[in-house]
Amino acid sequence: MTTADDTTPARLAGKLTWLISQTAAHAHRLLSGTFAAADSRGYHYRLLAALEESGPASQAALGRRSGIDRSDVVAALNELGARGLVDRTPDPADHRRNIVTITPAGAASLQRLESLVAGVQDELLAPLSPEERDQLIGLLGRVLAHHAGS
Repeated sequence: MTTADDTTPARLAGKLTWLISQTAAHAHRLLSGTFAAADSRGYHYRLLAALEESGPASQAALGRRSGIDRSDVVAALNELGARGLVDRTPDPADHRRNIVTITPAGAASLQRLESLVAGVQDELLAPLSPEERDQLIGLLGRVLAHHAGS
């Protein structure tokens, strides 16, 4: 039962920043729970997706592509490597760094995770039509791109 004390104040409910942060928190809970049930993490998905889309890369480049801090990249790649989802080999041009490559098992794992993410997207955006979803994604993408350059 919702009481008057549990109602979000109109001042907050009418602010886009509040709505975005609340929606982001809900999306994070949904994704985290879904990934945990699949014995995975969001970092795994992000790294595998970056490798699949852009090809082999150094650990530093993967961190930049996926928006993950370098120390977290190493830990997540250790987990993925232990599962046979990525290979790390010395860079022939610079033996101080590794080149990371997605394995066939990693590509299969990414496809499973991609399906799970699609389900979360559907659950999160359930009240919106496909056209509204596309519009929301486009608008938020523009806002993010604008601020990513600043």
